[in-house]
Amino acid sequence: MHDLRALREDADAIRGGLERRGKLDALGPLVDRALELDVERRALIQAVEERKAARNAASQEVARRKKARESADDLIEQTRALGVEIARLEGELAEIEGTLEQIMYELPNTPLADVPPGGEEDGRVLRSWGTPRDGDGLRMHWDIGAALGILDLTRGSKIAGSGFIVFRGSGARLTRALISLMIDVHVRDHGYEEVWVPFLVNRATATTTGQLPKFEDDMYVIKDDDLFLVPTAEVPVTSLHRDEMLEAAELPRAYVCYTPCFRREAGAHGKDTRGLLRVHQFDKVELVRLTTPEDAASQHELLTVHAEKILQLLELPYRVKVLAAGDTGFSSAKTYDLEVWAPGVRTWLEVSSCSTFTDFQARRGSIRFRSARGEKPRLVHTLNGSGLALPRTIATLLEHHQRPDGTVAVPAALRPYLGVDVLA
Repeated sequence: MHDLRALREDADAIRGGLERRGKLDALGPLVDRALELDVERRALIQAVEERKAARNAASQEVARRKKARESADDLIEQTRALGVEIARLEGELAEIEGTLEQIMYELPNTPLADVPPGGEEDGRVLRSWGTPRDGDGLRMHWDIGAALGILDLTRGSKIAGSGFIVFRGSGARLTRALISLMIDVHVRDHGYEEVWVPFLVNRATATTTGQLPKFEDDMYVIKDDDLFLVPTAEVPVTSLHRDEMLEAAELPRAYVCYTPCFRREAGAHGKDTRGLLRVHQFDKVELVRLTTPEDAASQHELLTVHAEKILQLLELPYRVKVLAAGDTGFSSAKTYDLEVWAPGVRTWLEVSSCSTFTDFQARRGSIRFRSARGEKPRLVHTLNGSGLALPRTIATLLEHHQRPDGTVAVPAALRPYLGVDVLA
């Protein structure tokens, strides 16, 4: 969420961010309307304060006259009229503030200056690791999984519909093994604190990270309780410190969390829908960091390296791409995608998005810190990234490590967790 004062003082910066996202025509009028409402809001606040001051002065005069046994009927009527006028103005103010808040919730974060302009095709590959395997003669992950008896998409569809997965036998163990490996590495080697959180969140929690109100239709909702199934652990973990004041010495805070993730929009773009590529429910290990504005850039790089480490341990070739402004998520100011080469389906698959959100989420959730005793509180900067998402990681693992005899080699780092060297 943008700072209203920043909008007032430099609306062109927000318009510039919208233009880089390709959203100026659609959302630019909202900036103009917000500025108009802010002028009306401040005028109403002044009018209310003036009338309250007049009512207070009249009330004091009424008290003086009564003490002097003088008539105060005219002033009593005046204070009543002022009360009615104040109530009317406060009603208008509340309506304007509500509309203004709704507009501010609709405006996406402003991309950082080094984010390239353009859309999905304009992201830049920054670096790569490993050698992508030639896909000639290789099988798709859904064929390998079915042949090994570890992936049962047919029964997943029978139970819940398309976009839901059943892992069986070694597939179920593979899922648990990957989660354990990821969490252990992030806790032991990278210094994250593991947390286990609710898989349902309330409206305030989903609003903090930017899922609400804009993307409510993409979430699974428990309507009677106004609760939402988590689309990612970012949502509950970021709100661990909602409405709290942290000390600078506590930062950065680093959390790692496993949750299942639920997303209604899976496959909405009509592509990459087969197998494990787009699903409605999946498992993911998430990394969340809270830091100072001064350290946010270096923390973003560090978080990304931590996610990369898991891909290296799994011996999966990948590349790191900075997304263009038009492809950057609503709340994000800058995002690195980690894409793994899946030789069976012959494409790069995103398995992690590592983003910095500046103070956009912290302002929504009132997550603040104090640099030193007596100093004015400031908003933290929030960051998160997948460390990693499992379905596409499993898909690429099955395709990249498959062997001519139909079995799949298990990477050395994963063997202690899975208990076997080969999936057969």
